[in-house]
Amino acid sequence: MRHWLSALCLAGLATAASAQTITVETARGEVTLPAQPQSVITLDMAVLDVIDSIGGTVAGIPAQTVSTYLSKYAETATPVGSPFEPDVEKIAALQPDLIIVAGRSAPKFDELSGIATVIDLTPDTTNVMPSIRRNAATLGAIYGKQEEAAAKVAALDEALAKVKAAASGRGTALTLLTTGARMSTHGDKGRFGLIYNEFGFPPAIEGVKPGNHGQPISFEFIRETNPDWIFVVDRDAAIGRDGQPAAQMLDNPMVAATTAAQKGQIVYLNPVDWYLIAAGITSVGNAAAQVAGALGE
Repeated sequence: MRHWLSALCLAGLATAASAQTITVETARGEVTLPAQPQSVITLDMAVLDVIDSIGGTVAGIPAQTVSTYLSKYAETATPVGSPFEPDVEKIAALQPDLIIVAGRSAPKFDELSGIATVIDLTPDTTNVMPSIRRNAATLGAIYGKQEEAAAKVAALDEALAKVKAAASGRGTALTLLTTGARMSTHGDKGRFGLIYNEFGFPPAIEGVKPGNHGQPISFEFIRETNPDWIFVVDRDAAIGRDGQPAAQMLDNPMVAATTAAQKGQIVYLNPVDWYLIAAGITSVGNAAAQVAGALGE
């Protein structure tokens, strides 16, 4: 009888232990970690965006949370350095149960693993929606907010479908990144591929070299490409650096001669949403709403 009771108790303990862990998808494969950690630190603004969307809490955040809807966390969470240079001492002092890195902070994975469990939620910026769905499901499971995460993703999918329907037959697009009086373009396999892959605009030119920095271009290139739409991300505005504003830079006779300019179809995208956050539920929803507005929806 005593052996039977002991076996039953051990089985109960094993069941309780398994109930206290979850297995989630990350950029580095499946990871098993404690369920509903009490203290979470994220070094990525897109991850913070998703946590905010589903109603989660965080103990530590990137020092720079410039977006208006994320800046509120500066009052409730501890700034723990930049994504590139996290403050390891501050992070350790918070005694986190979980640290989340992604994108710019992903190279710090091994260094931070000495403090607590670390997961990497780096998105595929060339095809961002599958990454957003994965990250929402992962964070929903971590916080016990699976229903909230699923509802937010469903609403975002609906918003993207509406933009895609509105963009159908409305012509080609060229996406520009401006910084330091220079310009580059990013194609359907680039970091702003959302314009083409989810919003449905055909690229004005094929074969653009992929990569974070894109393909350097000139005003002559823009004129020769002659897109129906030009979408612009001003990097200097995103990071708060003094520089020639994108609208001023593109106030050029060659740009003015394009179909996009003549039809009033040059759209200056929200630089924080597109450059600093990019793969968040709210940031992509904001992007969809802005482009829908430009399309007259």
